[in-house]
Amino acid sequence: MRKLIALVFNYSLNGLLAKEGTEYYRYCFELLDQAGGPTRDDETLDLLRNAHVHIMGRSAYDGMSRALPANPSHPWSQIICAAPKVVFSRTMKTADWTNTTIASGDTREEIEKLTQGGDGHIVVWGGVSLWRSLMHLDLMDEFHVSMYPYVAHEGVKMFDDVPESYRLELISSVAGQNVVELKYRRPR
Repeated sequence: MRKLIALVFNYSLNGLLAKEGTEYYRYCFELLDQAGGPTRDDETLDLLRNAHVHIMGRSAYDGMSRALPANPSHPWSQIICAAPKVVFSRTMKTADWTNTTIASGDTREEIEKLTQGGDGHIVVWGGVSLWRSLMHLDLMDEFHVSMYPYVAHEGVKMFDDVPESYRLELISSVAGQNVVELKYRRPR
């Protein structure tokens, strides 16, 4: 059975996700550029390359489907553009991005179809509503979180409106120059 892995980038020390246009958002991307950008992150590139499918909500789809095909030099562009993608939306009727299908039925049933039939993993891009929905359904297997030493005053709380009790186990923590890469799994 395939596991669901949420990629959580630009997470602040006080639990906010970077909101585009804020000082914290600029800080995260300046640090990424100083570190050599996403081309230097071989572990993430391997995770993306080896995914069975990439899933996302409508908001994440809207942003990624505009940004990645328009920027073929980005190290994720070719990987994700060529990969199978599923967007979870009850309002979308068409998806123009190559290799994309729309899942508009019951979330649990749609996820169960994707996880059957083999090993490996499914990358969950978000957005926050999709992550929270998968947490409420207890379908998320792992969180890979990039946490920055920054106390943000603007952003989105990822772990707001989640199940009352939601235990995770730390798999690993790796300290970089200005980021801590945390991996958690849901005990089963």
